[in-house]
Amino acid sequence: MTSGLPSAIAPSPISSIPATSISALSSLDYSLLTDLYQLTMTACYVGESLDRSAASFELFVRKLPKGFGYLIAMGLAQALEYLEQLQFSPAQIAELQATGIFKNAPERFWELLATAKFTGDVWAVPEGTAIFANEPILRIEAPLWQAQLVETYLLNTINYQTLVATRAARLRDVAGADATLLEFGTRRAFSPQAAIWAARAAIAGGLDTTSNVLAALKLGCQPSGTMAHSLVMAIGALEGSEQAAFRAFHRYFPGAPLLIDTYDPIAAATELAKQLTAGDIELSGIRLDSGDLVSLSKQIAEILPNIDIFASGDLDEWEIAKLRAANAPINGYGLGTKLVTGSPVNGVYKLVEIDSIPTMKQSPGKMTYPGKKQIFRELRDGEFVGDTLGLATEGEGLLQLVMRKGDRVQPDDSLVTIRQRADANVASLTTDLRDINYDKPAPVNISSSLLELTQNLREKA
Repeated sequence: MTSGLPSAIAPSPISSIPATSISALSSLDYSLLTDLYQLTMTACYVGESLDRSAASFELFVRKLPKGFGYLIAMGLAQALEYLEQLQFSPAQIAELQATGIFKNAPERFWELLATAKFTGDVWAVPEGTAIFANEPILRIEAPLWQAQLVETYLLNTINYQTLVATRAARLRDVAGADATLLEFGTRRAFSPQAAIWAARAAIAGGLDTTSNVLAALKLGCQPSGTMAHSLVMAIGALEGSEQAAFRAFHRYFPGAPLLIDTYDPIAAATELAKQLTAGDIELSGIRLDSGDLVSLSKQIAEILPNIDIFASGDLDEWEIAKLRAANAPINGYGLGTKLVTGSPVNGVYKLVEIDSIPTMKQSPGKMTYPGKKQIFRELRDGEFVGDTLGLATEGEGLLQLVMRKGDRVQPDDSLVTIRQRADANVASLTTDLRDINYDKPAPVNISSSLLELTQNLREKA
């Protein structure tokens, strides 16, 4: 009995290829790191002689995650790198042909893949820019087959990095400028690649550095971290005490922060205070990873005055807000699981124009605005007043031309520049937009020209 599904979507037997064959990906693999329907639609466009039609797609978020008043756009650098390197090798084409899915595809489909190169234009808001619902983060203007094919990868990198950067900006805003904020999310990120992207987006969005050594070195940062409970347990068991573990660690990393809640944090702090008084050790800080952080931090601050207290353990912006409201004497935070996971940024990628004909989706709850658009931001004395979403023909706005005919027209911004932009953008927003429990409509007006075009298309439909 067959499934009754078309061959392009019907399940097939699992092959005998070793599972380890996908453990390491290179940029050359990214052309196939896409959803099948991008390729089947491309084949259809070729067969119908539509592949070279001039198309415009925009990437935007219909609705922000609950409690979010803004998003911080991130991931453009990786998106442009992907577009620059887009190509299909003979081996990849052979693999596609071997699936049998494309047996009815026109021969020119294979010729197109064999010579594939992105030749379009890209408009985007700079990384670190605050944006709102329905505002395009990025627009692709390219031959239809190219603009369609790149959807999956663009959504992957921009959605995820925008989520992490936004969480980082909110965390910084809540914790304050003086707090030390470290990204600890590698073990909770959705993949090794995601861990690198998360570290980049977190630092660009407002955190100080990351515990991920590879990411830190690639980003020009100093990796940061303390120790795990396992070191205290291992050395403590073999050498007789928790303090023996602390002394051993300080032999190789003098003065480093110590994790003191493996057993009894108050007892550990009391013993460390004796050693500090006697001049036997130097100590730059202690870390708490569990327990009642308000009570513990206050007690330890009395036992170890002038020693920084660092907290971790499934923290997010809401938990930090509670700690600060309770006047917990905590100087820094390690952010992991809830920074790199959580409510997704559900960015979408929709066709807005084909051969100069504006298009729009009119599905209930999923309507899109037609035509190539621009974001016009009003600031008054550097403070945010509001945005207007209008047509690109209405003037210059936040979206900038960053790639022309497949070539970049400006270099990538440095991480420092992106961080400064994110800080300035958040600082310019109103207090209610920065509220971590924001529940009002986005502060975005629709221009009269865009409203008129939208109404005209509705009437035609």
